[in-house]
Amino acid sequence: MNSVPHAADSVPAPPAKSPIAKKWLIGILVLTFAFVLMPFLLWYMTTFSRPLTDADLGTYFTDSIHPRRAQHALSQIADRMTSLNPAVRESAKPWYPEVIKFSSQGSDELRVTSAWVMGQDNQSAEFHAALLKQLDDTNPMVKRNAALSLVRFADPSGHEIIAGMLAPYSMAAPNSGTLAIRLKPGDVINPGTMVAHIVVGSEKIEVRSQVPGTILEWSSPDNSQVESGKQMVLVDPSPEMVWESLRALYLIGQKEDLPAVNRYARGADAMPLQVQQQAALTAREIERK
Repeated sequence: MNSVPHAADSVPAPPAKSPIAKKWLIGILVLTFAFVLMPFLLWYMTTFSRPLTDADLGTYFTDSIHPRRAQHALSQIADRMTSLNPAVRESAKPWYPEVIKFSSQGSDELRVTSAWVMGQDNQSAEFHAALLKQLDDTNPMVKRNAALSLVRFADPSGHEIIAGMLAPYSMAAPNSGTLAIRLKPGDVINPGTMVAHIVVGSEKIEVRSQVPGTILEWSSPDNSQVESGKQMVLVDPSPEMVWESLRALYLIGQKEDLPAVNRYARGADAMPLQVQQQAALTAREIERK
């Protein structure tokens, strides 16, 4: 009698994989891993919400090649300063000298961030003094953040800067030359947005905005000659800047601010309802004083 073959005996063995197939398999696995890993690394390196240890802070504050690391560290100091845990708040204080250092020596972005961070501890005399110095900074966003932070110290020294946030911002030409307009009225811009070039001989000089807002009007037409230091374009303020200004003026506003505040209370420039409501509250508070 013929024996019945086992199932294993009746199924042919799978062919051995060739070296080429193995290479393809490895390549696919590596590529798949990269698709998963790269977004994580991008988040890991750019987010400011990832907690940092004291060792991390020391490394990040001294990293001159990657300035965003210093921004991350500054943000983490602010998180510690606003913690509900007294011990965590206390752990931020050894790093205050680093915050103050960046308030005057760092890049525009670091000075802007440090001005915001220093407003989180309105009991620090050192922060108060550093913020007053920042009112004379060359960058308008540093000035604005410093003025807003000073309000938390019950210091109205930045009142003029805060009130000015309700008005169009006059951007001056950084160089004399031929204007090459890149954006038109109505275009929304942010700090760093390139709005134009100024052509000087064979050189094209980039002109970038330092404030957020919307292009209102150009003072000079395209291909015209502009003079260094003279107004080149007017920028309407962004809703965020208007809202921050109105919140601060609720506390330090003066009677002469009412015309500008009431303009937004009437719904000027199709601002969000939140801005209109804050303007109404601010106007009432100023009138009450």
